[in-house]
Amino acid sequence: MSNIENPFTFTQGNSPLLVSMPHSGCDLLAGMEQRLTDEAKQLPDTDWYIPELYDFLATLKVSVISANYSRYVIDLNRPIDDKPLYSSKTTGLFPEILFTENPVYLAGKQHSAALKEQIKQDVWQAYHSVIAAELARIKAKFGYAILFDAHSIAARVPMLFSGTLADFNFGNNAGASCSPTLLTKLAEVVASTDYSQVCNGRFKGGYITRAFGQPDENIHAIQLELSQATYLTDDSAAYQLDSDKKGQVSALLKQLIESLLTAEQ
Repeated sequence: MSNIENPFTFTQGNSPLLVSMPHSGCDLLAGMEQRLTDEAKQLPDTDWYIPELYDFLATLKVSVISANYSRYVIDLNRPIDDKPLYSSKTTGLFPEILFTENPVYLAGKQHSAALKEQIKQDVWQAYHSVIAAELARIKAKFGYAILFDAHSIAARVPMLFSGTLADFNFGNNAGASCSPTLLTKLAEVVASTDYSQVCNGRFKGGYITRAFGQPDENIHAIQLELSQATYLTDDSAAYQLDSDKKGQVSALLKQLIESLLTAEQ
């Protein structure tokens, strides 16, 4: 097998912050689309338009890493040993079901064991190695580092949670992955708006937040799970960006990032 190329896009900045976008990718491996169900081919569980929502990051000199491959290739926000992160139902390192609980693959068309090992090395390890190295570089330069893991999800996903999700869902692994003052600053920004929010609700932070957040070592990690109702058109199944909604939510996201950049450590 040849190496899997370009698993992510990385831009190094000059600030204490790294933004990670592990579920924004839409690329598939060669020949993979033919192995997917018709529903899965639409990539419905993608964190749609995350790079576009955060298109201001370059102006703030923030480091950014975003996945190029779809989470159906491999889920970068799961541990490499695939141990469950939540006691409730969820999807794994190599998802075989969609959030609708329907299959990702046609019968018998999942990744082979050999391909899984290659993907772990060429995609998962590569992505996480860059995060580790960049956080170490940032900490060496600024004395601390902050990792902001940027996600989005449909407002209603019965398999994962009941009812409708809040607009902004922050998680710091129930307080274990970052200084409480950082989470408080984010919550205060959203509290001044009409958007709803919750901290450490259904989404407390996935593997990236939990693995890299070491506040005792001056490395802080926070996850934001943003409701897609805040920026997609009302026809959510079309996965189309609503320009008016996008403008409003991006302005607020910029305020959130700026609050982290100005936070005292």
